[in-house]
Amino acid sequence: MSANELAIVAAAVLLFGLFGKRLGGGLLTIPLVFSLFGFALGDAGLDLVTFEAMDGTILMIAELTLTLILFSDAARLDVKTLLKERQLAIRMLLIGMPVALVLGAGLAYWLFPGIGLLPAFLLAAMLVPTDAALGQPILNHPDIPLKTRQVMIAESGLNDGLALPAVVMLAIFASVAHAGGAGSAEGSASMHGVDGSALSMAVFAGKQIILGPLFGGLVALIGGRWLDRAISGKKIDDKIEGIILLALAILSYALAESLGGNGFLAAFAAGITLGCTVRHRCGSLIDFMEEEGQILTMFAFLLFGAMLLPEGLAVAGPATVLYALGSLFVVRILAILVALIGSKAPWKERLLMGWFGPRGLASLLFALMILEIYPIPQAQEIRACVMLTVGFSVILHGLSAMPLAKLYGRSIKSKPR
Repeated sequence: MSANELAIVAAAVLLFGLFGKRLGGGLLTIPLVFSLFGFALGDAGLDLVTFEAMDGTILMIAELTLTLILFSDAARLDVKTLLKERQLAIRMLLIGMPVALVLGAGLAYWLFPGIGLLPAFLLAAMLVPTDAALGQPILNHPDIPLKTRQVMIAESGLNDGLALPAVVMLAIFASVAHAGGAGSAEGSASMHGVDGSALSMAVFAGKQIILGPLFGGLVALIGGRWLDRAISGKKIDDKIEGIILLALAILSYALAESLGGNGFLAAFAAGITLGCTVRHRCGSLIDFMEEEGQILTMFAFLLFGAMLLPEGLAVAGPATVLYALGSLFVVRILAILVALIGSKAPWKERLLMGWFGPRGLASLLFALMILEIYPIPQAQEIRACVMLTVGFSVILHGLSAMPLAKLYGRSIKSKPR
């Protein structure tokens, strides 16, 4: 990127910061604005900026962005409130995710002739996780009850990490079936230490789900206590406190990943632990984390709009569009409604939580990571489906967040007591 191109991008960030809220009345979210901005400036639009970043660069930015968002969201959780409403979060994770997987796979199998059952399940698994970055407007809106926001944050923070083992296993099975034998997929599978056997799969899933939160919690517990004592003893400069928190988030992710755990679960667990550990200036430190996360969110969705969305649109057909819309309007909502059958949640709350399951960085990460490693049949179509679903989600969830939050808030206030 040249100096002129960098100036254009910086000017856009400045203009959004100065006028975005006033021009959009709160409708212009960061992912929406910068996805559209990237699309307009890139090859598919005015071709004013040449983005030379490869998938690996986008992958790194998306991983870092998601790590910081999960960490900061978790650190703000009111653990007592969440524990009271834990049944809703558990239902959405343990029932809602499998139901969404089955519904999404069925929709793909119906819309794409010849896709095969395993690739259909793989596509569905990539789109099961929800994105905390796209959900920020409603997760931070004061008109939404705290308990509802806490449940949505918990679901969004945990489903990324819980989905990854399923995505990897389905990718291995699909690539083995496509190649005609386990040996042909051995090289790609070895990246995750999984060879396709039942034992290997079980060990991989167990390490991901157990070691991630364990190492994330330990990093935050040790680091948080040290930071708390250092702050109360005035042993560190105020200017570096936020940077220490940033390092703790990245360390929790990287340590868990290097030891076989899930980095996203580690970041979320670290955030919860830190929120319960640090007593001094925790709110202002988390604000710093959120600001850093917003900067990375801008760049992540700028690259998405400039590079990945045009790629998906170039391949997309009518079936791709139908699948993307079906994933947002049918699969997710039905899955949550099924998961909450028998719960005490009001119907308005169920519908709100069902609709607000935006797809974003986690789905992009899975598509970029998995489809480059494993020889999946119809990989191009699967990737296009993911890109288009995320694109629709950025627009639809971005535009609906503020109006729905206000509408839901008014309906609660006007409810007779």
